[in-house]
Amino acid sequence: MTTGERRAVVTDVRGRYEISERFACRALGFERSVMRFVPQRPVVDAPLREKLCALAAEHLRWGIPRLHWRLRRDGWLVNYKRVERVYRLEGLAVRRHKRKRLAVPRVPRPIAVSPNDTWSLDFVSDQLSSGRRFRCLTLIDSCTRECLAISVAYSLPRTAVIVALDAILGVRGRPTRLSLDNGNEFRSRVFDAWAADRGITLQFIQPGKPEQNAHVESFNGTFRDEWLNQHWFHALLDAQFHIERFRRDFNRARPHEACRPLTPHEYAQTFTTPLAQLSA
Repeated sequence: MTTGERRAVVTDVRGRYEISERFACRALGFERSVMRFVPQRPVVDAPLREKLCALAAEHLRWGIPRLHWRLRRDGWLVNYKRVERVYRLEGLAVRRHKRKRLAVPRVPRPIAVSPNDTWSLDFVSDQLSSGRRFRCLTLIDSCTRECLAISVAYSLPRTAVIVALDAILGVRGRPTRLSLDNGNEFRSRVFDAWAADRGITLQFIQPGKPEQNAHVESFNGTFRDEWLNQHWFHALLDAQFHIERFRRDFNRARPHEACRPLTPHEYAQTFTTPLAQLSA
């Protein structure tokens, strides 16, 4: 037995005695290197762990797929399973709220196959630190999933909606149809006349069926989960500035599963029409 060799304690009916590690490994058929192996993963994974924690702190509601996408885009040649292992060891899992899924009959609706085919609109509300509420008009292209605009104001009547849409029409062009719910802002005669003058079809969903406007409803869920619920706005100008920053990041710095998985802006570049290249 060499100096400093570890010993194993064995207990049987005859009593308790010590044997050498070499003898124990030979008797059990183990390699001594197995007994002395020290895992190197904590050392090897240290840079990845630090980078992953930084990204998770920057994007609080991103899960493993988007964090892995961001790492690959930043030049990290790391596979998905390794990211998942480090992600779970660091306790970065995002808490998800389970929703009760209801059986809803499907209603056939036109599918957007090109940019400016269908735009979807909806409203989201939130409040400032003072308690005063404000509204956001969200507008997305159902084909490219780009967020074309988010208008933020204390009040958004039909005239404000028309002004916001005219501003986008001047840059983006005219859509074939607008997918929207049955809110008073959209059901007014003024809004109907505005759409008719510009040759835009108004496609209303059935009352109480928000899933028929699923694209903008999905965006609104992301908007609230990743931004509104994570920030505290002190004034309306503060909300407008940070919400516009979210819109640009959503279009250019956040992958979308429906875009294979490119960002909405990158996905828009895959279309030959120049209209897809005019988004912000």
